[in-house]
This record gives sequence, structure tokens and C-alpha cells, in this order.
Amino acid sequence: MAHLEVKPKNGTPWWVWLILALIALAILLFSLRRCNGDTKENKAVTDTLTTSTANQKDAVAMTEPDWNSVNFNSPASADPDIADRDIVVRKGADYTIFTLGENILFATDDNKIQGSSEAKLKRIAEVLDKRYKGSYIGVYGNTDSTGTAHHNKKLGADRAAAVQEWLINSGGIEKDRLSIHSLGEKEPVATNSNEPGRQQNRNVEIVAFKQK
Repeated sequence: MAHLEVKPKNGTPWWVWLILALIALAILLFSLRRCNGDTKENKAVTDTLTTSTANQKDAVAMTEPDWNSVNFNSPASADPDIADRDIVVRKGADYTIFTLGENILFATDDNKIQGSSEAKLKRIAEVLDKRYKGSYIGVYGNTDSTGTAHHNKKLGADRAAAVQEWLINSGGIEKDRLSIHSLGEKEPVATNSNEPGRQQNRNVEIVAFKQK
């Protein structure tokens, strides 16, 4: 019987392994690309939700009154609930302005409320609670034109903030209905060419809008 020589089978050629590796790499890259696509899609959804929330907040903000519509130069008028002559009352079609002078509320160039003025602020707070409960209330800080515009703007803001804080902590006014506005020297109610006029211009005005 003839002797048959059995040759061992050759191993898998190198190029087959190369092809398999390339296929595996392609699958891995495809998976990574799909994962990144999902991440971008999720981010887009998140951004859309964020934008939607911001738009909703803007819509709520639009329900506030037009603060720029207030006429601070309207004539003073009598108010049955305000007998104190240090409190000047002015009225518009849908708002009332209560004004207290700097000399009543603060020392010169200061933003700390004087204790002697708290009874006057309390009276205003009582009227706000009686007639404007739940309404939007703006606190405006005004100065004369002495000094720089930047200094006056900051002083007006600090004084308005001090009155706002008092109304919240001592006057029982809801914080989310209060806002502060610094006019500085922009809205004078009298001339700045003499001291009596400048004194009138240094004040804080509390503006209460009627609910609509």
C-alpha cells in the first residue's frame, strides 16, 4: 500500500485577519457616530425646552405694567388715606405715586433709612395693602444733578433698594410684586439750578399700579 503524506493545513492568511479588523473598526466607528448623534439630539431637545421655559418667563414678565409710562411730573393731588403733608401723592390713569423727600428718608448722600421716617413709610404700606394688594409696585430712586451721573444713578438705586427692603421686611409687601428703578438725575420734578429745586428732586417715589 502506498504511503500517503498528509500535509498540515495552512493557517488563516494574514489578509483575512486584516479584513476582519477593518470590519470591526468600521462597526465601532458607526456605533460611536450614532451615539454622538443621539447626544446631539438630546441636547437639541434640552435646548428647546430651555428656550420654551425662557419664553414662558418672558410671557409672564409681559404681564407687568409699563414702568416707562409713569408721568412723575403730574400734579399733586389729595388722597383721603394720606393726611401727612410730607407724603406727596400724584395720580395717573391706572397708578398712584407716593413721594417722600430725601430729607425725610435719608441723611445727605446716604442710603440708610432714618428711624423718624418709618411712620411715614408705614402709612404708605397700609394704603398699598388696602388699595393695591397683589398689585405691582415700583420703587424709584431720584437725585439732583449734583455730582456725576454714575454716582447719582448708584445712589438712586441704593435708596430705592433700601425702601424696597423696608416694605418687604416691615411693611408686609410681597417681594415678587416689588421692583426697583434708579432714575438718578433723569426725571427732575423741579429745577436743579437752585437748592430748593434740587431738594425736591432728591426723593424716593413708590408707584402702585391697579390690577387689571
